[in-house]
Amino acid sequence: MALLYRGSPPKNGYLLLAEPATSPIQWIELGLLNLEDDQTWQAHSTGQETVLVVLGGRCHISSEAAEWRDVGERENVFAGKATAAYFPPDVAFTVGAAGSVEVAVCRAPATCGPSPALIRPDEVNVRVVGADNWQRDVHDVVVDQVSAHHLLVGETYNPSGNWSSYPPHKHDVDELPEESELEEVYHFRVDPPQGFGLQRLYTEDGEIDETHTLRDRDTVVIPKGFHPVVAAPGYRLYYLWVLAGEKRVMAPRDDPAHSWMKEGPRD
Repeated sequence: MALLYRGSPPKNGYLLLAEPATSPIQWIELGLLNLEDDQTWQAHSTGQETVLVVLGGRCHISSEAAEWRDVGERENVFAGKATAAYFPPDVAFTVGAAGSVEVAVCRAPATCGPSPALIRPDEVNVRVVGADNWQRDVHDVVVDQVSAHHLLVGETYNPSGNWSSYPPHKHDVDELPEESELEEVYHFRVDPPQGFGLQRLYTEDGEIDETHTLRDRDTVVIPKGFHPVVAAPGYRLYYLWVLAGEKRVMAPRDDPAHSWMKEGPRD
């Protein structure tokens, strides 16, 4: 099965991007919801926990247990920190547009979860990771904010020409505390949108070794292996990342061939 799914211009309604039935992943379902003013979308998280990430615009989010009005504080993903909502499994909820809005719908199988929760921009944890031309900003959106059952969700911002997920790391083996077993999906945006980036996907045994050109609105599924990303000079690169696995623990392992980068430059 393919690992790269080409993006398309936004269209009204819900668009499924990646799911286990059509890609080599077992846990994650990711889709995009685009609504115009006063339109609504209803869903039920049957057997799944759900994270809604407002990518741009404002909306109302409600369920029997909670209601949040006029949430979302950025025009697009490059204009500020995210607002997100969490729903445990077996909850019916509604998203209503307050103007044009785009929402990422992130899901994973779950049998339990905490109460519905809203994560506001000031609750998003921002980390500056790396150095030199592999420095980037990582936004933890639903990591420590909510004790989800399986889902971890965040956003990464590559400055022009910079690398991320670097040194190359992976998280496909259950060998805690050194490494956790989590699959991942990336959804990309580029600023300006005619730009591009690159992503290499590879495993130590050579089973996977692919390099993809990344365009605005592309999606990549990462069932296993190392997965570094780079933005072309002149363009900022963003990706929403969704992780899920049996154990909700972030413990990536760096490629030993490149881990020396964290120790500083060689002579």
